[in-house]
Amino acid sequence: MSSMTRRAMLASSAIAGSAAAMPVMAQGAQGGGRSAAPRGSGPDIRWLDGTAPAAHEGQVWGQPWPRGTSYAKGGYHLSGPAGDVPLQSWPMAYWPDGSIKWTGHATAAGAASDDGFTLRAGGRKTAHMLRVSDGRDVITISVGDTVWTVAKSGANFLSASSGGRSVLQDVHFHAADQDQPDDDGIGPATTPRQTRSTGVVQSAQVEQDGPIRAVIKLTGQFEGDGGDWMPFSMRLYFHAGSSSVRIVHSQIFDGDPAKRFIRGLGLSGGVPMRDAMHDRHIRFGGENGGLWGEAVRPLTGLRRDPGESFRKAQVAGMATPPLGEMSERVRPNLELIPAWGDFRLRQPNADGFSIIKRTKPGHGWIDADTAGRASGLGYVGGVTGGVAFGMHDFWQRCPTGLDIAGAADDEARFTIWYHAPDAPAMDLRFYHDGMGMDGYWDQNRGLDVTYEDFEPGWGDASGIARTMEFRLWALPATPARADLANMAATMARPARLTANVARVYEAGMFGPWSPPIDDGNPLRDKIEARLEREIDFYVGQVEQRRWYGFWHYGDVMHSYDNDRHVWRYDIGGFAWDNSELSTDMWLWTSYLRTGRADVFRMAEAMTRHTGEVDVYHTGRFKGLGTRHGVQHWADSSKQPRISNAAYRRYYFYLAADERCGDLMRDLNDSAKALATVDIGRKVGAREGDNKMAGGTGTVQSEAALPAGQVFMGFGTSWGSLLAAWLTEWERTRSTKARDMIVNGMRSIAGMKYGWLAGGAPFDLATGRFLGAGDQIGISHLSGVFGVFEITDELLGLLDVPEYEKAWLDYCAIYNMSDDEYRQATGQESGAPGSGRGLRQAHSRFTAYAGVKRDDPELKRRAWAEFFGQGDRAERDGYAPGHKVEGPDVLKPVDEIVEISTNDAAQWGLTAIENLTLIGDVLRP
Repeated sequence: MSSMTRRAMLASSAIAGSAAAMPVMAQGAQGGGRSAAPRGSGPDIRWLDGTAPAAHEGQVWGQPWPRGTSYAKGGYHLSGPAGDVPLQSWPMAYWPDGSIKWTGHATAAGAASDDGFTLRAGGRKTAHMLRVSDGRDVITISVGDTVWTVAKSGANFLSASSGGRSVLQDVHFHAADQDQPDDDGIGPATTPRQTRSTGVVQSAQVEQDGPIRAVIKLTGQFEGDGGDWMPFSMRLYFHAGSSSVRIVHSQIFDGDPAKRFIRGLGLSGGVPMRDAMHDRHIRFGGENGGLWGEAVRPLTGLRRDPGESFRKAQVAGMATPPLGEMSERVRPNLELIPAWGDFRLRQPNADGFSIIKRTKPGHGWIDADTAGRASGLGYVGGVTGGVAFGMHDFWQRCPTGLDIAGAADDEARFTIWYHAPDAPAMDLRFYHDGMGMDGYWDQNRGLDVTYEDFEPGWGDASGIARTMEFRLWALPATPARADLANMAATMARPARLTANVARVYEAGMFGPWSPPIDDGNPLRDKIEARLEREIDFYVGQVEQRRWYGFWHYGDVMHSYDNDRHVWRYDIGGFAWDNSELSTDMWLWTSYLRTGRADVFRMAEAMTRHTGEVDVYHTGRFKGLGTRHGVQHWADSSKQPRISNAAYRRYYFYLAADERCGDLMRDLNDSAKALATVDIGRKVGAREGDNKMAGGTGTVQSEAALPAGQVFMGFGTSWGSLLAAWLTEWERTRSTKARDMIVNGMRSIAGMKYGWLAGGAPFDLATGRFLGAGDQIGISHLSGVFGVFEITDELLGLLDVPEYEKAWLDYCAIYNMSDDEYRQATGQESGAPGSGRGLRQAHSRFTAYAGVKRDDPELKRRAWAEFFGQGDRAERDGYAPGHKVEGPDVLKPVDEIVEISTNDAAQWGLTAIENLTLIGDVLRP
């Protein structure tokens, strides 16, 4: 039984009990939309947090469609209690028959104020139009009275006017770095030599041109006195009805970590200042809806009162009355009230920020205030125009800062520091000196004790990336405090429209999963309780353990140290998780089951991190990711299993995120890196000082392959590349991407042992595996990096029966008893190439074979495997956690004894998938 068939069977019970059924879109060949038979209940689109926000700057999301749905060429609209909402729509992916699979949609700012919507065919005109003009040197975007100008080349890439007045100019990125760390404590201190560079745009492309949403992509690199470096790409997003632009900026660190220590990273712009000093305003978003606001020249708190109307107007950010109405006791002495020109907000860590100010350079700074976590919003301007500016995940990505300079001059300058210049310089050097592990024999000894796969020169940060999100508002006047608070909320916790997860389920997306079912089964309740408890635990650990910072935010740790009551942050391969055993997939699948906003945001942060920081985007390791370690880039095992597109697909489709689309497309040819990079365990030698023959967890030989061929494991390598090819095929209907998948499938099926062979030489041009496959090479890792889930999708899309048989044979054989395994393969269970760990996680493979082959014994066996002891015999996974307090810990923390992210992620996925596949035979 296919997963889609099972979904159809489960849907009625999974989503039963809600109110009115909503219509699905069905269309004829001519594209005219009409309502069809009712489907699952609830709205098609909902607000992630459950209710509509007070304000928003425009929305975008991806919508799934069941196979057979035609794309509405005439457009779409939302239908809600308050009426219809116009949309801009575009196709994102197709089913193999050419029907639409995913569509992208965008709304104008402030639109869709209801709490739930139906998505219907048929476009609607919008009162808020956005217009794009693509000229020779600049691109102009007009949104009402706001006109944005995007330069196609050069450093200053953005300017804006409001109501015909210039309010923003010379927006650019800049960086400072130095040739040594701040203080190494080695020898006499020396002064680092600093260099500065500016982001220079080299190309521009209009990707969408309205009428509701415009998308401009810019690419370039940083240039300066230290040479050209740090290539970047960014997208500028504009929405009808909004005076803001969202900037998604991705830059690659490609310097030598021993010679380039980043001192500061900033986004700056200029703001013309025309108003009187007392009509110029400064604002910083605080915490919990708070706002810090002052004037350049304050009229409150003076010894003499200028008048209540002046005080109230200034505090509110409104124009003060004419000067002639000001008290005679103040007006002649206005110039003697200090004008404060420079302001700084610094968030050095996740627990506190400070605001300081001064009159002008050359004079002392004055402390203004402190609090905990800033929203990331600033404003500078006056009653005739100004700019609000901010950064998403501001305190989470500390050390960060906001600067305003020259507010008392003719032009103010603002800077969003995404790495504050007064924080310690970034130090991306490898964290130890090798400890004498020059040869593979000693490196293997190190692996045995710290679980770190070390090889000199391979723990290199050059080539990793980070994506940051900013927003700028070009404003005709200082906004009201309540409006600024809404802007701050947009920075701190952006509102998000998203497809109802029930629609994702009904459309058959993302492998075998299903919503929770409350049927009174105590075993189901037991499983569901643990699923909820472990997700809650990890969401809470991000905050308790302060997994924040420029490079860290979005990742979690790998394994726990029960003695120190901390995660093993300093122990080799037990530290940062780096997607090991599909943590990303576990979070996204958990979100799909529950619709929880906190889980979505944690998965979003992880997707941003693991796709950027844990993956190489340039250099010798381009296209590969780094195994878990003390630093995100430290381990010498570079693998496709980490750069895996299977972990990005969720966010790309649910959020219609173009950056994730870029990351996945970049992986289409990443297999070529395997020709020059030995991705296997480079320290696998047990004798002498030589590498083992097969570096992929198999017993196959990689020696002397012809040009154009590489040795590739079926699971961790080819299985990881499948997701990139699948996504390219469904996005573009590329026959090349489809053929890479099908050729691999058929060649695996033609081997003597099929999937049990584990790996074989691979032809990079055709996607075919070569050789007889007459040796068994099972690895416990082959199926746990998304290949199980992606294979389920592919078997529903492609008719390759010989491959399906090979896959189901593997699923049925993997967890057999030793005697059964010997009979099936002719090989002893403990023989070389028959590694069968993670038996509990592989119970879902047994279940899958049981469902596909309608085999009751396999289904029964799968539940027995799942409820067995598993690979962590010392852990009772169903026992509740506990709190640790007092002198044993730095601060009170929640703890689950022997917790492992490997175990949590794989158990969680297995539990969800077993409940979906064989939940109907779960017996107390």
